[in-house]
Amino acid sequence: MAFAVPPDMFTLIFLAPDGCANRVLVNQISWLCSWCNAQIVSVMLSGVALLSSLCYVDKQLGSGFMTGILLFGGGSSGIGLETSRVFALRGAHVIIAARNTEAASEARKRIMEIHPVARVDVLKLDLSSLKSVRAFADQFNSMNLPLNILINNAGVMFCPFQLSEDEVEMQFATNHLGHFLLTNLLLDNMKTTAKSTGIEGRIVNLSSVAHLHTYPKGILFDQLNDKKIYNDKMAYGQSKLANILHAKELSRRLKEEGANITVNCVHPGLIMTNLMRHSFALMKAIQVVTYLFWKNVPQGAATTCYVGLNPQLKGMTGKYFADCNEEKTSAHAKSDALAKQLWEFSEELIRSAK
Repeated sequence: MAFAVPPDMFTLIFLAPDGCANRVLVNQISWLCSWCNAQIVSVMLSGVALLSSLCYVDKQLGSGFMTGILLFGGGSSGIGLETSRVFALRGAHVIIAARNTEAASEARKRIMEIHPVARVDVLKLDLSSLKSVRAFADQFNSMNLPLNILINNAGVMFCPFQLSEDEVEMQFATNHLGHFLLTNLLLDNMKTTAKSTGIEGRIVNLSSVAHLHTYPKGILFDQLNDKKIYNDKMAYGQSKLANILHAKELSRRLKEEGANITVNCVHPGLIMTNLMRHSFALMKAIQVVTYLFWKNVPQGAATTCYVGLNPQLKGMTGKYFADCNEEKTSAHAKSDALAKQLWEFSEELIRSAK
């Protein structure tokens, strides 16, 4: 299958992963094993599972270069850095939005060493802080740049219980609420860009197969900040479910408006990156047993590039992808009512934090 990349201008934002206090997790091995098992099934059933490396996808996309701006959250390390690198090499003006600007600047340096004429900028953004999200959006919008593609990649994983500065459980605050607000604040720009250029805008949320392993109710609307029932792994699954529900409801709203913007989710696969630092020892132990089903960083970045760039996905929205294929989601993730409830709940959290 060959993909032709349109030479038109596009803009993309990519968001960078943040972290919590370091901790080695040694409990609930059965939960993690079930997660690994779900990943193994996903890999075995995927039509392009063994081919979904960034090298493979990039070759299929052709050699054409692009102009414009690509905005990444989480582009300072791991799959974010790899995806940033590929977009920069293809001619995009990449903006890396990161809490750790020093690490992001080092990522920029590495990209520039490979491609000296690449256009890569770094902007400060802490997704766990709604104040920081608003400041970033104000800064970006004041730059008067068009925006076609937004990659919501940043996140934290399995961190111990703590509340954000806005009094929201940290994994939910960083992995969902920050992205939710940022996307809303940049949406007018994306609508204007899509209308003026005729180029389809794309929003890609980095979710996970972990959305299958959340709390029984899916989202703990009334007990989100309850430390007594907090489970770091289910809280992570809850935030990844929220990514899918966010994409589902936003895609519905944009279709009703007739906006030329799609919203989809991606599961990058099991990858040993800095995101797993709070469970590194346990993950390494599990990796020994399931090593055939883990991906390297380029393979993990492949599906994001596929969903963000593949012209054959034009008009496809509200979907969930893994290994460059559309995949099924959980019953919770399919719920229109839950998606709407999460949207309204997220808006209320943002209003109450002002």
